[in-house]
Amino acid sequence: MRKISFIVIAALIYYPVTGCGVYGFRGNNPPKGINSIAVPTAKDISGFSSPTLPETFTERLKSRIINDNTFRLADKKISDAVLNCTITNVGDDVSVITTGDNVTQRKIILTIKVTFEDLKKQKLIWEKNFQNYGEYPSSGNDFSRRADGVAIAIEKISEDIVIDLTSNW
Repeated sequence: MRKISFIVIAALIYYPVTGCGVYGFRGNNPPKGINSIAVPTAKDISGFSSPTLPETFTERLKSRIINDNTFRLADKKISDAVLNCTITNVGDDVSVITTGDNVTQRKIILTIKVTFEDLKKQKLIWEKNFQNYGEYPSSGNDFSRRADGVAIAIEKISEDIVIDLTSNW
């Protein structure tokens, strides 16, 4: 009787913890048959005064894709899919104002249009606009730390894109 009670109690503890099956955090993405992806240098139509922004963003995005290990990066001629990115807007706004109307923090807001295309089927998988920001310290009209805000925004938005590429929430 004691042995049966132990088994019943163990089962009652075990089943709610494990549920009815095995779960993963990734959904149906990436689409079946897509193992390699091309990521050409992003286009910049934002008019923002940073000539290195497209290359910096593209390199960070590629690095995140490599670290995620879902896709293998490849040249567009031999890849299964392509991820085209266009930087559409870069804004620089006040984030924190202290007493006396002193600006102590600014915010870079980065907007990127991304298209994910299956090259084998010649089919658009999805097209989305991503937006994220990076804050940087500032005093008055001092923009010397703007690059810090841009780097933070690039970090966040590249993470958002990779999450969307590899997850189907």
